[in-house]
Amino acid sequence: MRLIQEFKEFAMRGNVIDLAIGVVIGGAFGAIVKSLVDDVIMPPIGLILGNVDFSNFFFVLKEGSKQAGPYVSVAAAKSAGAITLNIGLFINALVSFGIVAFAIFMLVKSINRLKKEEVPAAAEPAPVKDCPYCLSSIPSKASRCPHCTSELSS
Repeated sequence: MRLIQEFKEFAMRGNVIDLAIGVVIGGAFGAIVKSLVDDVIMPPIGLILGNVDFSNFFFVLKEGSKQAGPYVSVAAAKSAGAITLNIGLFINALVSFGIVAFAIFMLVKSINRLKKEEVPAAAEPAPVKDCPYCLSSIPSKASRCPHCTSELSS
C-alpha cells in the first residue's frame, strides 16, 4: 500500500506531468519537422543537385539473396535482402536534428528572456545606524537594539 502512495505522490508532482506533456508535444513536433525536411526542404535541394532523391540515396554493401541489383529504392533493396548504407536517410536525420535543435534553442532563449523580466529589481537596503551600546549595525528606524536589547533614543 505504501508503494502505491509513493508512486501517486511521484506521478502528481508538477515536473513529472510537465515532462509527460513535453514528451507528447516533442513527438508531435518531431513528426512535423520530419515532414518539413522530407517533403519541403530536401526535394528542392535534390532538384538543384540533379534530381537526387535523398531518401533513396544509398550504397549497396552486399547484394541480396532474393534478387540482384540495381535497386531503385532502399525499400526494394531491403526486401531483396541487400545490406545498404543509407547516406540519404542519415542526411535527412541530420537536417531534422538541426531544425529541432534550433527550435529548442529559440524556445529556451525566449523563456529565459521572460524569466529575466519577471525578477523584480533588488530593493535598496534599509538605512542602518550603529547601536551606541554594542556598536552593531541595526535599522535606522529601530527603537531597541536586537543584539543587546538596549533602548535607543530617537
